[in-house]
This record gives sequence, structure tokens and C-alpha cells, in this order.
Amino acid sequence: MIVDRYDPLDLFLLVPKLQMEFEPELAELDRLLEDDELFRRVKADLGRRRPKSLVRGRHSTPVEVVLRMLVVRRLYRWSYAETEQFVSDSLVLRQFCRLYLEPAPDDTTLIRWAGLIGAETVERLNARVVALAKSLRVTRGRKLRNDTTVVETDIRPPSDSGLLADGVRVLSRVARRAKALVGAAAGGAADLFRDRTRSAKRLARSVGETARQRGEAAADARQAAYRRLLEVTQASLRRAAAVRERLVAAGGAAAERLVRQFDRFAPLVERVVDQARRRVLAGEDVPAGEKVVSLFAPHTAVIRRGKLDRPTEFGRKVRLDEVDGGIVSHYAVLAGNPADSGQVAPALDAHLEQFGHPPDLYTGDRGFHSAEAERVAEAKGVRRVALPKPGAKSAERRAHEGQGWFRRARRFRAGIEGRISVLKRRGYLGRCRDKGEDGMGRWVGWGILTHNLAQIANTLAARPTAAPARPARQAA
Repeated sequence: MIVDRYDPLDLFLLVPKLQMEFEPELAELDRLLEDDELFRRVKADLGRRRPKSLVRGRHSTPVEVVLRMLVVRRLYRWSYAETEQFVSDSLVLRQFCRLYLEPAPDDTTLIRWAGLIGAETVERLNARVVALAKSLRVTRGRKLRNDTTVVETDIRPPSDSGLLADGVRVLSRVARRAKALVGAAAGGAADLFRDRTRSAKRLARSVGETARQRGEAAADARQAAYRRLLEVTQASLRRAAAVRERLVAAGGAAAERLVRQFDRFAPLVERVVDQARRRVLAGEDVPAGEKVVSLFAPHTAVIRRGKLDRPTEFGRKVRLDEVDGGIVSHYAVLAGNPADSGQVAPALDAHLEQFGHPPDLYTGDRGFHSAEAERVAEAKGVRRVALPKPGAKSAERRAHEGQGWFRRARRFRAGIEGRISVLKRRGYLGRCRDKGEDGMGRWVGWGILTHNLAQIANTLAARPTAAPARPARQAA
């Protein structure tokens, strides 16, 4: 049964000689997380674990503890295991997470609870935190700046040979597990469950070795190794289809789980076979949108943004909308590699929904500029639009961009580069450790949410408790 919270206990009063208390930022963060709407949204998702989770069963880890431990995890850039260890060992974090004298939840338990909170829920949590920032006068939403970045998925640099070898390994593993369920009946069963993993790995290594060599002989050897690797992969696909048919006929929950694994991986392996044949054997340029770069993170996109230090990135493109006060008011995980100029309208629509009014100033880099984007921003009520035009400019355009307000807007825009740097260095938008499309949304969402909570807490902690008295004017 889903439990709201443990009975409150002040651990600091148990050890008065230590004179323990929260740091100012942590004290403000503690008060922010007491918001009822944040609590209700998390509880609603946790309650969907089972049909009667809210009213029946043994008591769960309290919702309040789960929410706070997930925030602490991203705040300090810990793994789930480290979160369990450090929260359990710290009186301050026990008090902050409202764990008190209870045992800390196991890291695997925390992983299961975190997986129940959907990406859409985390996005709504962030909207609530932005509303809190507005009510606390941390931001007014008068200025808006945009930029995009790439959040990498946790994959190795992809190659067709490596993907083919991975496909053979995964299909062989699932077939090996199925052998105990469908049996080794007559009809070529020995060949049906044959494991070709070693052959595939050997051929993939051969491809890699010949790729480092030059000359026509090395190219011919690489082509021959690829052809043999494709034959091995296609044989594994045929055997996997035959094993799947036997599993469907056998029935049962265990067989259905293995069938789902075949249905997940076999289409991806077929796409890898097709792209390898087109790219390597036929010499065709396969579009980035059609490529598979990982069997385990198929949502990964191939993104080229013209960066000299990172010409090609593998992950997902993310748009960030930052308002005054250093608050990321909205974010969006984008599909593929869309042009930045098409993100102006969605960013302004999200701002209008969040704040109820357009920003007085909207700015972005040259990638966001287009005549249509400027017209859209003006139509939505933005008073000043500062989108520098790339390339050659007319005298009128140079005069427009030379105005004082435009130059100040460009300096304001540059601040989002620093914001992205902070988000990356502190791990809020580092390499994604969660799995799947929904996992990417959760990873980005929790990172932005934690950053905004920390930004609000730091701003509130830095405010003076009382305004200093103004000195009296001396008589002349």
C-alpha cells in the first residue's frame, strides 16, 4: 500500500550537542519540496503500480521519501546505490529525505519507484516548480532566451559490424533461454539453437582490422568479412524466427516474455542488415534518420551541428527555454535533428501557457533566425525580438542589429551558453543513464527539475532576511 510519509521526528534534537542544522540552500530546498502539488503528482504515478496499490498490501517506501531521494540523487550526481549509502549514513540527509530512523530503501527498490514516474509527470512537476519560482519572485518571465543542446545516450561509438555482432549475440541468447521451454525435439533442433556469437565477434574484429589498413587488398578483405558477417546474421534471424514460432505454440508467461524479446530485437537486427548491405556493399549513403546506431537504445539519433570538437553526436536534441532568474521554464526532447528556427513558435507557446503573457524580450542565436520566426514572435505579442541574421546583411538590417537594445539582448542570450555548461558539468544533462524513450524524457526532466529547485533555493538563501535601513541624509 502506498504510504504518504513516516511519522515526523527531528533527528537534530536527538543530538543537541552537535548543534546540527541544514545549510541555508538545503533549508530552502526542504521548504520547496513540501509543496502539496508536487507530492500529489508523484503519488498518483506511484499508485499505478498495481490496481489496489493505494488501499491494499504491505506498506511501501513513503512517497515523500521517494521524491526527496530522487532529487538528492540528481542534486549530488550520485548513482542509485550511492544515494542509498550516503543517505543512510548521513543524519542531515536522513532528516532532509524525511527518512528519520527508518532503514533507507534499497537501490533496486528506488530504481523501480523511479521507473513508475513518467516523463510527462516530471514535465508537469517542472511546470509547478516554475510556478513556485514566479510566486516567490525569483522570475517574472519578462525575458526568454533559447538554445539547443544534445544529451548523449549511453552507447559505444556505433559501427555496422559491431551492431551485427550484437544482434547475433542477443538473438542467440534469447534462443538459448527458449531451449528449456520448447525442448530439443526432432527436426534440426541442434542447428535451431546454434550459437553463432563467436563467429560474429571474430568477423567483426576482422572488419575492424581491415578498416585500419589501406589499399585495394584490405578493401576486398573487408568486403568479404562483411559478406560473411551478414550471412551469419541472416542465419541467426532465420533460426530466431523458427524458435519464436515454437514459443508461440508452447504458450505460457515465460514463453510470452521471450517472444516479446524476439519482437523487440529481430526488427532492429533486420534494419541493421539492410543498412550494412546498402552502405558497405552497395556504396549507398544511408540517411541519418534511417540508421540504427544501437540495439539497446534505438531512440538514439545521429546529430550533426557543425561543432568542430564534436562533429557527430549520438543522443537526442533538447531545446531549453530559460527566463530571467536563471530558471529553465520549459524543455523539449526533439525527434531527429530539426532546425532551430522551427522551435521559436513552440517555445513562445510554452511560455504563454506557463506565464500567461508573452515575454518582453525574446532572443536566440543565429540558428533560430528566419523571417517567419520573427513574424511569429511579433504576432504572439513579443515587443522586442533579437534574432541575429546569419550571412550577408543589408544596411537596414545592420542598423537594426546595431541598436543598443539588440546588443544588450545578444549579451543576455550568451548567458544560456553558460547555463548549458553548468547543466552538463553538474550532471543534470550529462550522458543519459536511463533506458528507452521514456527514460530519456525522465533523465532530462529530473535534471532540469533539480536545477530549477537548486536555483530557487540558492536565490532565496541569498536574500537578506530584512532590508537594511537607509542611512539618514545629513543636513547641508
